[in-house]
Amino acid sequence: MFTHLEIKTASTNTGVKIFSFDGELDETNVDTTFPNIIEAIGDFSDAKILFNLENLSYLNSKSIGYIADIAQRSEDSGGKFALCSLTPEVHDTLDLVGITSIIPTYKNQDTALVELSK
Repeated sequence: MFTHLEIKTASTNTGVKIFSFDGELDETNVDTTFPNIIEAIGDFSDAKILFNLENLSYLNSKSIGYIADIAQRSEDSGGKFALCSLTPEVHDTLDLVGITSIIPTYKNQDTALVELSK
């Protein structure tokens, strides 16, 4: 049985690719979700990527690893990666493992888009 997860994608006129998560990232969906995201990103060169986690209620350790991998690929390719709109539970989880100290995290999508567009 798969846990509910929906991801909406959008692109801004400044070239930021937004992935908005709704549901839970867990063992039932993480290994199919992130390869699809990586494929949707395509060329990481100079990519500007934003994960909006406003409606993400849970993420497991494997999904944190995928997020760190995407952030590293982006940085290595001269791109930018950020997280925004974290729920308190997701923020606490990411903070506990140190992700919030290495990946830019913004309170809301508007602020993140301004920063990524610089």
